[in-house]
Formats: sequence, C-alpha cells, structure tokens
Amino acid sequence: MEISMLIGAMVAAAIYTLTPGPAFLAMLGIGAAQGRRASANFLIGHFAGDMMWASLALVAIIGSRVLDPMVFNILAMICGIYLFWLGIRAVMAKRKPDGAVNIVVRRPLRRGFIFGITNPKGYPVAVAMFTALLAQDAASLDWNSMSGLLMASAIGFLIADMILIWLVGLGVLRRLYRRHEIWIVRATGVLFIGFAVQAIANALPSLSHSLAHSFGALRKP
Repeated sequence: MEISMLIGAMVAAAIYTLTPGPAFLAMLGIGAAQGRRASANFLIGHFAGDMMWASLALVAIIGSRVLDPMVFNILAMICGIYLFWLGIRAVMAKRKPDGAVNIVVRRPLRRGFIFGITNPKGYPVAVAMFTALLAQDAASLDWNSMSGLLMASAIGFLIADMILIWLVGLGVLRRLYRRHEIWIVRATGVLFIGFAVQAIANALPSLSHSLAHSFGALRKP
C-alpha cells in the first residue's frame, strides 16, 4: 500500500475531528464546564461514531472505485458540492445572542457515543474529506487496502482527540473561542470550501472523460 494513501486517510480523519462542528462545540462546552476528564470521556465515546462513519465512507469510496470509476467521480462531485454548501453557510454565518447556560453532563462517555453515531452530517462530511485526500490514489484503492486505511484513520482520530483534550483545558483558548466564535466558524467554512474545490477539481476531468466515453459508446451502432 502506498504511504500516501495511509497519510491521506490519517490526515482526513484528523481534520474531520479537529474541524469545528457540532461535536467539537459540544466537547468544548463540556470541557469548559467540567474539565479535561469529562471532555476526554466524551471523545472516547465519540470515537465509535468516528470509526463507523469512516468505515462507511471508505466502503462507499472503495466500492464505487471497484465497481465503476464514474460512480466514484460522481460521488466525489456530490460530496464536494455538499461540502462547498456547508462552507458557504459557515462563511456567511452571523452572530446571534446566546442565552445558553452550561449544563452538567453526568455521563459524557454515553453522550459522546450517542452524539457520534447519530450525527446526520457524519457520513457526507467523512466521504467528502476522505474523497478529497484519497482522490489522487483512487486507482490504487481496493478492498485489500480497507484494513490499513481504517487503522490509519484510527490513528488520525486518536491524535486529533489527544490534541483536543489538551486544548480544551486551556483557559485562554476557551476565552478566545467564546470571544471569536463567529470568526472560527467562518474560517472553518473557508477550509470546507478548499476541500470541496479540491474534490471537485480531482473528479471533474475523469468524470468528463467517462461521460464522453459513455456517450460515444451509445452512438455506435
């Protein structure tokens, strides 16, 4: 297996975890109110959801590549467009009055597990991230590479989780985040747009070629 494939899976998993989103905000809120241990328990529970979505994303990507390259490229385009839409929404986010109150989460491990496996954005965002970073190795993807990619993804998730556990205990970070939340969200949107453009740029030439080949075959008597 190419080392670039493993690195791509590991980086995709890490960015998927580190990019601010619903789970990140929930973890930050728990950590701010209850400390590093509670946030660590939340992330341990959330790890199950991370691996589930990564597995489904890799099954979709590898399966599409094995069955038909055009399906892989269509999937990349759809996910890239979706990620671009999420990015635009984040970039255009506006500040609103926040009357939320920190509530003690008695079982952060269970909360993280439920949060992880029920995240409606988990699958499409995971597919988009992994597609963007594995597209250059698409020709080499097969079912034999699944276990290695999952192991690399798990390492990426764990590294990102350790970074988050360390960061959430820093008082200065919590204060900065509360003060500049809107700009962090917008910066996340820019990052999403960048990955979306990369995914679309990698898929578009191959998709155009596949469509041209298909239409050419249909025209032949």
